[in-house]
Amino acid sequence: MASEIRTRIIETAWRLFHEKGFGDTTINDIIRETGISKGTFYYYFRSKDNMLDTLSDILDSEYQKLSSELTDDMDAFDQLVMLNYKVHSFINDNIDYRLLAYLYSTQIVKDHSSSLLDRNRFYFRLLEQIIEDGRMKGELTDELSVSESVKYYSLEERALVTDWCMNNGDYHLGEYSKKMFPMMIMGLKKQK
Repeated sequence: MASEIRTRIIETAWRLFHEKGFGDTTINDIIRETGISKGTFYYYFRSKDNMLDTLSDILDSEYQKLSSELTDDMDAFDQLVMLNYKVHSFINDNIDYRLLAYLYSTQIVKDHSSSLLDRNRFYFRLLEQIIEDGRMKGELTDELSVSESVKYYSLEERALVTDWCMNNGDYHLGEYSKKMFPMMIMGLKKQK
């Protein structure tokens, strides 16, 4: 129940951030849309700014939904490409590029660890599983460790998101990723 309330607050806040902009979304907007009390909001979050640390929750929720679309008959490389395309399309359609650019920039200069880089996230566990399975099936390279392969994958994903933000969201992130990402992660594919 408590995790459902927290999830509802997070999902509502990010929807409002996208619709109204972060600056124009108030805590009262989030409370009203979520149907909770002010005390309940403050039980989970100290401030609206504190909610920015929940981007990893939003993205992990999307990865959990997408993980059910992965099938055993899909090559591991194709699974990675499909995940990238769908999550980047989700970001394009649901997260304001200005807010994402701001969040990325704060990750570089802040003193505490980033929730986006937390290796216990569902995102990283899913990538590790896909890459381990792909290595065992001979589809992905074993020249890099699983950990190095995951880092390589996530680095290439962030590169595309950063470019999209730097270009003011002028193109569809998912469609551009569909074209570029397979070439960017070709180093993960087992050379025959």
